Amino acid sequence: MRFVSTRAKDGEGFTASDAILKGLCLDGGLFIPAEMPSSLPGFTLSRGAWYAMYTAIRPFFEGDELEDDLEDICRSAFDFPIAFHSNDGKDTLELFYGPTAAFKDFGARFLAFSMERLLARRGEDLTILVATSGDTGGAVASAFHDREHLSVKVLFPKGRVAERQRRQLTGWDGNVSSYEVEGSFDDCQKMVKDAFMDSRYTGLSSANSINLGRLLPQYAYYVWASNLYYERYGVKPIIIIPSGNVGNSTGAFWAKAVGAPIERIVLAVNANRTIPDYLESGSYEPRPSVETLANAMDVGAPSNMERLFALFPSYEEFRPNVSSWSVSDDEIRATIKEEWEENRHVICPHTACGERVRRDHFPSDPTIVVATAHPAKFDTIVEPLIGKTLPIPRSLYDIMHKESKAREIAPDYNLLFE
Repeated sequence: MRFVSTRAKDGEGFTASDAILKGLCLDGGLFIPAEMPSSLPGFTLSRGAWYAMYTAIRPFFEGDELEDDLEDICRSAFDFPIAFHSNDGKDTLELFYGPTAAFKDFGARFLAFSMERLLARRGEDLTILVATSGDTGGAVASAFHDREHLSVKVLFPKGRVAERQRRQLTGWDGNVSSYEVEGSFDDCQKMVKDAFMDSRYTGLSSANSINLGRLLPQYAYYVWASNLYYERYGVKPIIIIPSGNVGNSTGAFWAKAVGAPIERIVLAVNANRTIPDYLESGSYEPRPSVETLANAMDVGAPSNMERLFALFPSYEEFRPNVSSWSVSDDEIRATIKEEWEENRHVICPHTACGERVRRDHFPSDPTIVVATAHPAKFDTIVEPLIGKTLPIPRSLYDIMHKESKAREIAPDYNLLFE
């Protein structure tokens, strides 16, 4: 299996391990398979989610130096539950039971375990740059903390993350440093990309969803979840995904491309309407991000759109395959309240975007809404709406009581290396 750039799909390409360590292609593009696996290997759901995910990921590592390590990496990285909140076929896939209570734990831990093994084998060191609008940085900091051969620089926009999220970004020491950037997530993301393209700085890689190692676990849990749903109900689900940088959604499209039983994939976005506007107009226009209650989705220029455009190169191909609707802050609040009052089910602002799209556009269809973060991370938003104090997950409680350390900087990537 070889991987090539979204911007130059010819050439010999790279192995999965090389693509994971590089993070970003030299031409600024993102790594994609030169060819998708022709079909999914068979697996038994009864062996658990981690084994199904390992089986789904394995074809991407055929002939790779990590091929023999992959089962152990998956067993170690995916050592926490995935849960379905079942509701007569209108189900919710809860992905927030990892160490930082967000779906990003899957990709971050797989990436950290894989990188550490590769670097130890090669006798090399790497500095990981990660831009975050909320959950990514905390998951990466947790997964990479105290890992050998690795250091991490976490960039996040000042004043644009929830306080509990901020604690998860700044409560670290040792090989993890945090930077509070005077700007938006898009500024943070641009800093990372610009640093990669500057030849003065070497030994860099990324842990954002632009990294192949983040994307493959997301692809894998959609393989597992769609097969579990199909076994339970006998129909293919529509999967509705709260979307920001579009890595999570791209994982679902890759799963569908290799044969996972998925009927349709829908991107639920907040007031950052770049994707719905493209679907309506045919003109793709990235723009500055807008601040919303669903802050981890505050992305105006989603990086992983390059991967979706690689799958669907023209508007005529894209529009029938990708659906997206925008959800306002008022609708987020109303949906959190409605879901609690009707089902006694507590959801975060991001999950509320997906739930709103289900209620408005697919009320009778077989659906899975993806729950991306534990609602307790957004206590100041959720608790007043449901009139209830939420219990705090142990992992979140522990990080909240650590010393917060972050350096405030202007949006200049050179400041990261002073």
